[in-house]
Amino acid sequence: MSLKVKVILILLGSSVFGLMASMSSYLLDEQQKRSEIANNSAPVEQAQLLAEVIMRIREEYVDALEDEELIDNAIEGMLKDLDSHSRLLGEDDYEDVRISTTGQYVGIGLDISLEEGEVRVVAPLDDTPAQRAGILPGDVVIAVDDVAVDTQNTAITITRMRGRPGTPVSLDVMREGADESLHFALTRAPIYVKTVQAEYLGDGYGYIRLNGFTDNTGAELEAVARELVDQQELRGVVLDMRNNPGGVLDAAVEVADVFLERGLIVRGKGRIQEARFEEYANPGDIFSGIAVAVLVNRGSASASEIVAGALKDHHRARIVGEQTYGKGSVQTIIPLSDGRALKLTTSHYLTPSGRAINGTGIKPDYAVSAQNATQRYRGPGSDITPGDDTQLQEALRVIGHNSLELSRAP
Repeated sequence: MSLKVKVILILLGSSVFGLMASMSSYLLDEQQKRSEIANNSAPVEQAQLLAEVIMRIREEYVDALEDEELIDNAIEGMLKDLDSHSRLLGEDDYEDVRISTTGQYVGIGLDISLEEGEVRVVAPLDDTPAQRAGILPGDVVIAVDDVAVDTQNTAITITRMRGRPGTPVSLDVMREGADESLHFALTRAPIYVKTVQAEYLGDGYGYIRLNGFTDNTGAELEAVARELVDQQELRGVVLDMRNNPGGVLDAAVEVADVFLERGLIVRGKGRIQEARFEEYANPGDIFSGIAVAVLVNRGSASASEIVAGALKDHHRARIVGEQTYGKGSVQTIIPLSDGRALKLTTSHYLTPSGRAINGTGIKPDYAVSAQNATQRYRGPGSDITPGDDTQLQEALRVIGHNSLELSRAP
């Protein structure tokens, strides 16, 4: 989850020796500028030691190694033992972060997931090449451009679907009831991902699903929230964040703000000034007077936990489902001069009550395990009905819904 995109350019020398000399010189300059560390030579000595080790490896290791490989290994070694979220991002990984932040990419517009060893279509996005071609929820993707799907690495499959606008790509899918695979010839186009889906379920109850947190999520949620409230006599609403891995911190604050009239949403603790923050709700609860249930599971992480934690601590919502993932840290994406980026943990966040949830997660008020992980309602167009989703049924029950007439197709 990004705090803010911070630009730090590091000019790399043409050789490892030039780089290490620059590091030593930089550290020495900083040491001279700061009187409080004037007598501390440890940073310079450590930089010199690192340079010496790299030089020995470069000259004497049994196999010849390129300077670039040595430097990459040194960087990855520094990051490896920090935590599971800090790492060096290659250009493709950096692009994935950009997509998850902006919600924009070039591709065919499929929401897919790995279920029981199959790459299954959750849903085609509205007004995209995949939807116009007739790909349906539940279809199983078996090949992209005649290359079989690797279920051990779905990222490769996703990458193959993306490309430049106007370029062709083909998909082969298996569909329930079909004897043979179906072949689709598609043309890639700009895709704008909507992270919010909403539906009026009837009897005074609404359903909102968040599948991510991008720069646009807050505005999307506010729009559908006002539409639900203006068009229906709502008594309750379910906010579904199951399997939502998180995203942009600002979006989490905006989402929580939609449901809160006032109060602290999240607090950050870190070493640098930007990593120490407090975010508060603005006056105006769009769902004022309306009961709220939040659906979470083990796949709910990061920004999802910020929202769930804030609404739980302010007693604004009942949390239903399973204990969340437990990612209570904030990562800053720092672009580097060679097109890559550093993803670095810069802060730990606390819920309004002061709880640190890193490694523990948020415990639901009503624990409900999914009887079948595939029986999860995903909003309009889902091949699973609300009545077949036991966790959704419980969430509706705890906010007062007594009707069992939700098993009809949405």
